[in-house]
Amino acid sequence: MDSGHDGLRREIAAAAARLIADGGLDYGNAKFRAARELCGGRAPKGSLPDNDEIDEALREHLELFDEGHAQRVDRMRRTAAALMEQLAAFHPLVTGGVWKGIVAEHAPIHLQLFHDNGKEVQFWLLDHKVDFDSDSVPHFRGHGEVEAVGFDWQGEPVMLSIYRSDDLRGALRAGTGRQPDRGDRAALVARLEAAR
Repeated sequence: MDSGHDGLRREIAAAAARLIADGGLDYGNAKFRAARELCGGRAPKGSLPDNDEIDEALREHLELFDEGHAQRVDRMRRTAAALMEQLAAFHPLVTGGVWKGIVAEHAPIHLQLFHDNGKEVQFWLLDHKVDFDSDSVPHFRGHGEVEAVGFDWQGEPVMLSIYRSDDLRGALRAGTGRQPDRGDRAALVARLEAAR
């Protein structure tokens, strides 16, 4: 890839990061909208950044323009760890911005649960008097979609995506950036302690 494409990829990543941080867009929509704005239509082949490049641009953007970012990461990680403890029967893993330490203002705590009966998760929420909305999200392995529920927990937005138990196998392997894309509660607590 030539340096012109590298520069355009960085520009698109930076513009997408602004859209995520300021507008609450998801990565896919932010990437395509940024490319459309910068290229006046379809972006040249090879010029779209990957999610790791957007992560880096978002981290830089939040460090420069969001003075509450570090406190938000800490607060949301603590809330996630407490919720994971309560949801232990569903084998929760944390992923997304809270796991990575890149939390835009509109980003939820994203927990992935591994249990063969999604209704039990809903019963747990109902037992705890939690109002939730049902939705679906893409499977992290690209195998269709899985059930998801969204709600507020202790003032923080939360999304639970519900997988089958056998999806847990291999879920903690390294992702594309050689780091795991998710972690269990012990790994999250370790990240909290390392940030002190």
